[in-house]
Amino acid sequence: MSKLKRHWLAAVVTFVTLSGADLGAAAGQEADCGDRASLLVTVLDESGSIVLPGATVVLRWIDAERMPVREATDADGRLLVCVPRDASRAVVWAEFGDHSSGQAAPEALVSGEDREIRLRILSSVPSGRLIGRLVDRETGRPVATAAVSVVGRPAEAASDRQGRFRLTGVPAGQHELRVRRLGYAPLRHAVDVTTGHTTELEVRLVRDPVALEPLVVSTTRSRRLEIKGFYERKHWGELLGLGTFYTAADIERRNPLRISHMIAELPSIRMGLLNARTGCRLSVYLDNVKVGADNLDAFVLPIEVAGVEVYRGAASLPAEFGGSGSRCGVAAVWTK
Repeated sequence: MSKLKRHWLAAVVTFVTLSGADLGAAAGQEADCGDRASLLVTVLDESGSIVLPGATVVLRWIDAERMPVREATDADGRLLVCVPRDASRAVVWAEFGDHSSGQAAPEALVSGEDREIRLRILSSVPSGRLIGRLVDRETGRPVATAAVSVVGRPAEAASDRQGRFRLTGVPAGQHELRVRRLGYAPLRHAVDVTTGHTTELEVRLVRDPVALEPLVVSTTRSRRLEIKGFYERKHWGELLGLGTFYTAADIERRNPLRISHMIAELPSIRMGLLNARTGCRLSVYLDNVKVGADNLDAFVLPIEVAGVEVYRGAASLPAEFGGSGSRCGVAAVWTK
């Protein structure tokens, strides 16, 4: 067996069903999910012997329209998640620096049940991530429940209701992506995976037996923005109409003289980042540090910006930017 295969066989995901008392003790706190199901996620190093405080746990609900969970583990390398009442399936993985774990897909999460998941970070194998969206080539509608895998790898992902999928811990290098869905022509496509980065794909599937070539479009995401949760907030913010988002490509295309000028082009936002609806200024964050609206342009040039997210009211704010100081709205600017 090759060294690479041995490393990947070590990436075990363990599921344990616990009693409520055991779960509270294991987490170092009393489980407070009421009659809902709970998940206790423990993140370990590749050997499985050392816990990793501060690792990022990402959990996406498969059968519920909910914002994904993206939170850091505590001093014991653990994170307790209360499962929404309308959710019973999820996909969960962990990230630590430029490395990821394999992904787990706990199913049949039952109210009142407590479950533990142990994830091991693959640090000795250079790896990256593949995320994407499957759509029907003719209608543009998302294709759900398709099986997505990398040829030669045991992990397989299923596309969700929006046609989205994710494969984590994929070894760096060139691979062949395989997509299978009843009623569509099977697809195989070469993809390049870069260490520590995420390759984003849009796959347009062709209905079987229509003789058309499937189409795959790929881009590489900013790892910095991904760690900060920018892409998750962008996806859900645009889906639910909660905010406005600009990537580096958007900024380059618009070529503003100042980054505040581009933000001020939005409806109800005035120069000086004044919210015309409330009469007060937006709260401004630069790389998660609060700065004055008047000082933003002095700290950063448009060419240095990787992403911008703007929320024009307290009701649309994600938890990361909530609080009484953000009642007028928030502009969050992330550098490259």
